[in-house]
Amino acid sequence: MRDFLSKKVKDLKPSGIRKFFDIAKEIEGCISLGVGEPDFDTPWHIREEGIYSLERGKTHYTSNSGLKELRIEISNYLNRKNHLDYNYLDQILVTVGGSEAIDLALRAMIEDGDEVIITTPCYVSYLPCAIMAGANVVEIPLKNENEFRLTKEELEAAITPKSKILLMNFPNNPTGAIMEYKDLEEIAKVVIEHDLIVISDEIYSELTYFGRHRSIAEVPLMKERTIVINGFSKSYAMTGWRLGFACGPKEIIKEMTKIHQFCIMCAPITSQHAAVEALKNGDNDVLEMKEAYDERRRYLLYRLKEMGLPCFTPKGAFYVFPDIRKFGMTSEEFSLKLLKEKKVVVVPGSAFGESGEGFIRISYAYSIEDLKKALARVEEFIQTLK
Repeated sequence: MRDFLSKKVKDLKPSGIRKFFDIAKEIEGCISLGVGEPDFDTPWHIREEGIYSLERGKTHYTSNSGLKELRIEISNYLNRKNHLDYNYLDQILVTVGGSEAIDLALRAMIEDGDEVIITTPCYVSYLPCAIMAGANVVEIPLKNENEFRLTKEELEAAITPKSKILLMNFPNNPTGAIMEYKDLEEIAKVVIEHDLIVISDEIYSELTYFGRHRSIAEVPLMKERTIVINGFSKSYAMTGWRLGFACGPKEIIKEMTKIHQFCIMCAPITSQHAAVEALKNGDNDVLEMKEAYDERRRYLLYRLKEMGLPCFTPKGAFYVFPDIRKFGMTSEEFSLKLLKEKKVVVVPGSAFGESGEGFIRISYAYSIEDLKKALARVEEFIQTLK
C-alpha cells in the first residue's frame, strides 16, 4: 500500500510545548507554570448569557460571518479601544478562536512559493500554518537587547521580491514584548514601501501594562493592508468557548469567509451570544483580571532578580522570558532537569523558534500562591547549578 500521508504534514514538528506536559502528567506533585491559559473562570454574567441563549433555543447556525449583533459589538469595541472603524457587514469575520482566523488569513492570500515573514520567538502554530498554506517562511529572530521588538532594519533585511506577508504578534507570546506606536510607524513605512500586508495577532491586546495597546492598523495607510486578529480567550477568560475574529479589507475578509464557510460553517452560536455580553458589559472584568496579572508580573520579576536570573521587563501578555544561557545548558535541558528534579513545568524557549534558545517561558496565568511555591523550587534548583 502506498503512503497516503502528506509529506508536508509529516515533516511538521510536533509542538515543543506538549512534550513537557506529557512528561509532567507522569510526575506526581508537579506545579505548572507552562500553560498560557487564564486561571480565572469566565465571568458569571457572560456564562449566564450563554446559558440563557440555550434556554431560549438559540441552537442553530448563524450566518457564516457570525451573529450580526456580535459583529456590531466587535466594531464598537475596536472603535472604542483603537479608534478603528470596521463595517460589520463586510469587514469582520467571527471565527473559531484566533487560531482559525490566522489560518484563514494565510490560506486566503498565499500562493505556493510566496514568502511569509514571521517574527520569532513566536506562538507555535504560526510556522506550521504558513507552511501548510504553501508559503516559504522567513524568520526574523528578535533580540533580547531590543526587548524583543521588531526594528525596521531587521524587517528590511528579511524582505525579498517574493515577500508578501508580515505575521507578527504584539503583545507577544512567549516574550511579553510590546511595540510602541513609534515602533509601528517605522515598520509601517517599510511595509508600505515594499507593498506587504500584515497579519497582526493582537489576542493579548487587553493585557498591556503601560498605556493602551496600539495596533499597527492605527498607523495612517495601514488599515487597508492589515488583518487584525483578536478574540475572547485571554481578555475574558473564554478559552474553551473557542471564539475569535478577524477584521480587515472587505476583499480579503470575503475570501477568508469563503474558506470558513466550506470548512467550518460558523462559530458556535452559544459562544457568540456570550461574547456579545462580554463586549457590552465585560470591561470591569477585564480590568480586574489585568490588575491581578500585573501584580503577578511584578512579583515574578522581583523574584527572578533575587535569584540572579536576567529578564527584560515584559510590558504585555502574561509571560516572562528569563535568560538561562549562563548555566551552559540548552533551554530544553534546563527545563527537563527542572521538571525532573523540582517538579516545576516551564517551557523551553526553543519551542517558539531558534531565537528562543537560551530562554525559558514562565506563565503567570496562575495564582500568587502557586507562583510562590513554584519559584521557591526554581530558586532551590538554581542553587544546585552554581
